[in-house]
Amino acid sequence: MRFDLTDMRLFLTVIERGSITAGAQAMHLALASASERIAGMEAALGAPLLERNRRGVQATAAGESFVRHARMILGQVEQMRGELRTYATGLKGRIKLMSNTAALAAYLPPRLTRFLAAHPDLSIDLDERPSSEIVQAVMEGRVDLGIVADITDLASLKTHVVAQDQLVVVTSRTHRVANESAVAFADIVGEAFVGLADAALEMHLAERASRLGRQLNYRIHMRSIDNVGMLVEAGIGIAILSRASAQLLKRPGLVMAPLSEPWATRRLHLCARSFDALTPQASLLAHELVTADA
Repeated sequence: MRFDLTDMRLFLTVIERGSITAGAQAMHLALASASERIAGMEAALGAPLLERNRRGVQATAAGESFVRHARMILGQVEQMRGELRTYATGLKGRIKLMSNTAALAAYLPPRLTRFLAAHPDLSIDLDERPSSEIVQAVMEGRVDLGIVADITDLASLKTHVVAQDQLVVVTSRTHRVANESAVAFADIVGEAFVGLADAALEMHLAERASRLGRQLNYRIHMRSIDNVGMLVEAGIGIAILSRASAQLLKRPGLVMAPLSEPWATRRLHLCARSFDALTPQASLLAHELVTADA
């Protein structure tokens, strides 16, 4: 059986996007061509790789095995290319980095600016995702590096602490806690909330609420920080955000105060499967992020 690198990348993209159509679009392939490639792989293997349903596709048992091997092979090919570029044309290439919202709001921009200015031949593919998704992507080798909050399980990865981040309560100026210098979680757990689409933060807050025998009431979840601020300013609910994210909200009708509990101070971690096994390019970026404030 023979599979080329495009076949492998296509299959991984289809699994990540949840449909052949979305995978074909991301790979800039015609749908008919993508379907033909996947059918060819299934014919060569003699086993179906995908289960089709109304909501899209998911990998069969054979497909899951294919995913593991394809990620390993593509990771090795990318590492080989990175090392060979170093010898052939100087240090050039792309680094795949995922970051949670808090790090992207304040921590990363000045550091990436310095790094890219110092290395004009390098580029970075930056993707903003929840911490839990970032950990999974790093574990599976889909990205070189990730920056996540320590409310996520990091046991399987190598990590460096790179920054601290405080959780704050964001309310309208007319809210009852608007004039407080700090807010206890127990004092607001019964309020209506406007949530940000950050799965790791939401799970963290839900766990803290359950310890109080309570459950958070989210009236709505938004993907945009500014949209969260708009709804909070209108009195729809309150929000708990990282300070770095909340400081992006320039709305005059909002106020913020830190959560008073010790657990509300989070640490941001740079994570990798192995810092020793990074490509030379990714290793340079990791060094910049770890030592930038040393």
